Amino acid sequence: MRAAAVLMLGGALAVLTAPGDVRADPAPSARDVERGKERVRKQAAEVGRTKARLAQARGELERLSAGSALAVERYHGEVVRLQRARAAYQAVQARLAEAGRRVEAAKAELAVFAASAYRTGGGNAWPAVVAGHGGPQGFMDRAAMAEMLARQRAGALQRVQAAVHVAEVFRRQARAAYDEQRTAMQRAEAAKRAAEDAVARQNEAVRRLKARKGVLEKRLGIARAKAAELERARENALKQAQVSVPVSKGPVTNSPSSKGPVTKETAPGRTLSASQRGAIVARAALRWLGTPYSWGGGNANGPTYGIAHGSRIHGFDCSGLALYAWDKAGVRLDHWTGTQWTSGPRVPLRRMIQGDLVFFAHNTSNPSTIHHVGIYIGRGRMVEAPYTGGRVRISSIWRNGLIGAVRPAG
Repeated sequence: MRAAAVLMLGGALAVLTAPGDVRADPAPSARDVERGKERVRKQAAEVGRTKARLAQARGELERLSAGSALAVERYHGEVVRLQRARAAYQAVQARLAEAGRRVEAAKAELAVFAASAYRTGGGNAWPAVVAGHGGPQGFMDRAAMAEMLARQRAGALQRVQAAVHVAEVFRRQARAAYDEQRTAMQRAEAAKRAAEDAVARQNEAVRRLKARKGVLEKRLGIARAKAAELERARENALKQAQVSVPVSKGPVTNSPSSKGPVTKETAPGRTLSASQRGAIVARAALRWLGTPYSWGGGNANGPTYGIAHGSRIHGFDCSGLALYAWDKAGVRLDHWTGTQWTSGPRVPLRRMIQGDLVFFAHNTSNPSTIHHVGIYIGRGRMVEAPYTGGRVRISSIWRNGLIGAVRPAG
């Protein structure tokens, strides 16, 4: 009986588990899905390593950007010096021309005197004095006239000599001014070439970083899409097969969490003891947030096309933005951090107000290495045109190279 019962139970189980009722694990299998997830994890890990390399490379890019900014500002300085040399040369040329006119006038006066002397006896009045008539009184009159003529002749000669001497002095000054102008032009060209090279190196670094990051992020995106597709196909197959297979509810990838929406930083709503002029400067700078950086770009009227690498970019560079913003408050600045640094009194960092100019240098003990300027807007923040490839933005002033602040005087 027990044997028969066992056989009946086995038969019943055989019927319940007949091959026709058992369905194979549908494709894609759980293993396929897991392999897809593993590929995503590997790609995400590679992107993570790439981001670490990018962070390291950004440090190098920051160094290149500071170097190119210094080269650009040196070029701006040479342009300012060249403009001054040209103005000095033109002024000396004007003085030289005036001196030349005085020489000609003195020569003409001397020629008139010589002609008069010739008509009265070849320029030697003493024979006429002795041989004249009128007795002793006539002699005295003629002698006085001869002395006066001699003095006039001597005075005319002195005026000619003085005018020639002055003209020669101005001529030497003109030569010196011309030489300085030529030298300044050569310095400007050399500074421009150095700046172009520095900006080119920076741009190449930016290009390489963006290209590498783009390739890796594209690979990660493809891997994620394939993993998601596999998981969806797996879920659909399981539903169709009506097989209860536990599906992982965990995250698809271990990629870094996504960032929230990027919001534009705004200037502090309240200025601590800020002057009206500083507030005008800050508002003027904030107006151009997002404007492209353009080497040599910007003037008192707003963004402009720049020079060299900035010739096709309508925007500002750092000193161009400072020039523009302070012009709105009635203060004229040169397009150069060198003279902007000397445009007003130094301000202790703890006493800065809106509109103050914040400067950065390679060597904080040497103002000649200043390469960047920003416009302070309060709470340790500034508006800046950062570097080639960047845009006008709000940044912290607390970073390497902060040399000091200046409040331009109008």
